[in-house]
Amino acid sequence: QVQLVESGGGLVQFGASLRLSCAASGRTFSTNVMAWFRQAPGKEREFVAAINWSGGSTNYADSVKGRFTISRDNAKNTVYLQMNSLKAEDTAVYYCAARPLYRYSLSVDPNGYDYWGQGTQVTVSS
Repeated sequence: QVQLVESGGGLVQFGASLRLSCAASGRTFSTNVMAWFRQAPGKEREFVAAINWSGGSTNYADSVKGRFTISRDNAKNTVYLQMNSLKAEDTAVYYCAARPLYRYSLSVDPNGYDYWGQGTQVTVSS
């Protein structure tokens, strides 16, 4: 099993920055692609960003391109999401997710991810 724990969420003002972290533990060698999703009240969970094992390939939702950056430190088993120029519409619970080792694509479908964290709340006030 793989355990994922997110941290770094909070309440910030419009235009501010936050960095989310996702620490993985357990059978981390069995994971490959890592991603961030988010879910706002009354809405479906949506893809934010994904990164492959080496960090050489990334994928972003159009809504966050140019503002958010996903990265990872495999030595620390940690994935990060740097969020800049935050907007009110970025308000959501942010979830970290991981795919099994044999799945290589930077999928935007939450059903393609086997492991999930408990989420961290990000609230942007206007």
